[in-house]
Amino acid sequence: MVAKVIWGRHEGIMRKSLAAALAPAFTLCLSTPLMAQMGAAKSAPVAVSIMQTVPDAVDTPYPGGTITLDIDASDVVRSVYRVRQVIPVVAGTERLILQFPRWLPGTHGTRGPLAELVDLRFTVDGKAVKWTRDPVEVYAFHLELPAGTREVEATFVAPSPMLSSEGRITMTQEMLNLQWEKMSLYPAGHYVRQIKVRPSVQLPEGWSVAGALDGQRMSGNTVTWGTVDYETLVDSPLFAGRHYRRWDLGQNVSMNAFGDTPDLLEIAPEHLATYKALVTESLLTFGVKHFDRYEFLLALSDRLGGIGLEHHRSSENQQEPRSWVDWVAYDWDRNVIPHEFVHSWSGKYRRPAKLWTPDYRQPMQDNLLWVYEGQAQYWGLVMAARSGIQSKEMVLAQLANYAGNFAEMPGRGWRSVEDTTHDPIFAARKPKPYQTLARGEDYYTEGALVWLEADQIIRAGTAGRKSLDDFAKAFYGMNPGDWGVLTFEFPDVVTALNGVFPYDWANFLSTRLQQPNQPAPLAGIEKGGYRLVWKEEPNAFDRARMADAKTLSLTYSLGFTLDKDGRVIAPQWGGPAFKAGIVTGAKIIAVNGTAYDQEVLKKAITDAKSGGSPIELIVQRGNRFQTIPLDYRGGLRWPWLERASNGSEPVGLDRLLAPRRPGAGKP
Repeated sequence: MVAKVIWGRHEGIMRKSLAAALAPAFTLCLSTPLMAQMGAAKSAPVAVSIMQTVPDAVDTPYPGGTITLDIDASDVVRSVYRVRQVIPVVAGTERLILQFPRWLPGTHGTRGPLAELVDLRFTVDGKAVKWTRDPVEVYAFHLELPAGTREVEATFVAPSPMLSSEGRITMTQEMLNLQWEKMSLYPAGHYVRQIKVRPSVQLPEGWSVAGALDGQRMSGNTVTWGTVDYETLVDSPLFAGRHYRRWDLGQNVSMNAFGDTPDLLEIAPEHLATYKALVTESLLTFGVKHFDRYEFLLALSDRLGGIGLEHHRSSENQQEPRSWVDWVAYDWDRNVIPHEFVHSWSGKYRRPAKLWTPDYRQPMQDNLLWVYEGQAQYWGLVMAARSGIQSKEMVLAQLANYAGNFAEMPGRGWRSVEDTTHDPIFAARKPKPYQTLARGEDYYTEGALVWLEADQIIRAGTAGRKSLDDFAKAFYGMNPGDWGVLTFEFPDVVTALNGVFPYDWANFLSTRLQQPNQPAPLAGIEKGGYRLVWKEEPNAFDRARMADAKTLSLTYSLGFTLDKDGRVIAPQWGGPAFKAGIVTGAKIIAVNGTAYDQEVLKKAITDAKSGGSPIELIVQRGNRFQTIPLDYRGGLRWPWLERASNGSEPVGLDRLLAPRRPGAGKP
C-alpha cells in the first residue's frame, strides 16, 4: 500500500493530513496480531506428502531381457548423437519406469546432463506411448504401456556442446568421446549390474575406435560389442577419431591416442618408454592387477573438452595437443595418465562403501574421497616421477604449488579437508567468489600432502625398511584376478596402516583431515628433507601453467591472479588487493602511470621493495575508474621446495620419487 500525503500550509494541517493518509497502514499493522489473538481466520497450508513412485534397486535380474542400444555418432558436422533403444518387457507389463543416470561414478556428484537429452519419444509397435516425467525424481520417466506390449522403443537426441560455455565438448570434426551413461536410459528397480545391454555405434567414414568393451566387431562404419551388463557398459567409454595410433605397453595395457592432426601422435621411443615404465612401477607398488586388460584413452587436443576420468579397465584422458611432440615444454601437463591409472586400484577396486551405489539414482556419500582421490593424487605424482612421464623437478614444483596454496589459505580456518569432499555434490565445480576462503575440492591435493607425511612417518619409524608402498600393496594388492569392487570404511584404512607400522593412525588422519584450523600440511615435506621457501621467480609448474593460460598469479604478493587482459580472476581473501577493494572483475589499466602489462606490474612490485611510493594502480570496475595505491613491500613471491641440507646423500622425498624397477637407477 502506498499513501499519498498532501501537505497543508500549517503544521497542524500537515499532521492531520499525514495521520489521515497513513491511518489505513497503521490500522492494518496494529490490528493483524490482535485479530490473530481473537481467533480470526488465517490461511495455513499443510504440506502435501511426497510419495516415492520410483522403486529402490534390488539385486535381481531385469526380467525383460537384453536391451538394444544403437547410437549414431556419425554427424560430426552438427555434433549430435542420435540414440535408439529397444527395451524388452515381460508380457502383461502395464507400466515401465526408465531412468537417465544422475549420480555418475568418478564425478562424485549429480552430473547426469539431463538438459542435453532432447526430442525424447517412446513407441510400441510404431505407435506413440504416453509418458510423464516424475515431478520429484525428474530423471525418471513413467510410461503407460498398451496391452500386449513386448518391447518399447525409445529414441532421442543427445547433442554435444559446441562451445565450452554450453558444457564439455565431446564431439569435434576430428574425434569424439562417447560416454554411454549420457546417451542411454535404464529400467528402474534393479542393480545396474543386473541389466543386460547389447550396444552398437555408427561412426564417421574412416574413423577408428578404442575402448575396454569386449567382443568388438566392425562392419562398415558400425561397431558392435558383445552383450554386457549396464554397470560395465557405463564404466567402458569410447574414444574415436580420424587420427589414431595404438601401442602395447606390456602387461596387457595399451595406449590409444587420438590427435587433432596426425603429427601430434609422433611420440619419441624414449618417451613412449616412460608409459611402459608407468605400468611396471605401478605393478611393483600395488602388487597385483585388478583388470584383465587396460586401455588408456588419450586425446591430444584443445578442441575436445578436457577430461581425466577413471574406469576399472580404462581411463579417459586429455592433454594439450603438443604434449608429446614438445615433451619438455609440456612436462606440467602429463600427470593425468598416472593419476587415472592409479584409480584402477584406488577408487575402482577399493572403493569407500558409501561411494559404491547399486544404480545411478542412489546418492553417493563422499566422506572418504581423501582416500579415493587423495591416494590417487599422491601416487599419481609418485608414479609420474618414478616412470619419467614427468621430471622429478616438475613433481617437486607441483608439491610446492600445493604447499604454498595451503600455507596461505584462509579457508582452512573454518573448513576441514573432509568437508571439501562434499563440494562435488553442492558446488558442482563451478567458479566461486573468494575461492581461498570458500575452499574447493582440496581433498585431492591436501590429501596428497597428508599421505606424504604418512609415508615419511613410516620411513622414519622403520629406519627406511618400509614406506607407504607397503600400505599400497597390503590395501590394494589383494585378491589377484578380482576385477570387482572391494569396499572399505575408515577403520579398514587404519588397520592396514597399523599392519605396516603401528602408530596412532586414527588420530593422525582424523586430526589432519576431519578437523579445521590445522597447521599447514608441510610436515611430510619437512620430514622428507625439504622445506617450503619463497622465491621471486615462479617454480617450473607455476611458470608453465601461467604461460599456457596466459595468466599472472600474484596470489602471494599483491593477492590476486590476472588474466591476459589484466582482469582480476581470483582475489586472495585478506590480501593487499582485497583490502584495497580490488576484487573479481576489476581490470588493471595502468601501473605507476604506465599502461598495464605483466612485466610492468612485476617490475613495480620488485621496485617497491626498496621503499619509495606505494604501487599506484588505475583500476576499472564497471564504468568507474579509480586510482588505488597498494603499499606492499614484500616483492614477488612464488612457492618452491628446496632441500633442507646441502649434502649429496638422498633424503626421504628423493627416495620416495626414485624409480623402483630394476636397471632404472636409484638415488
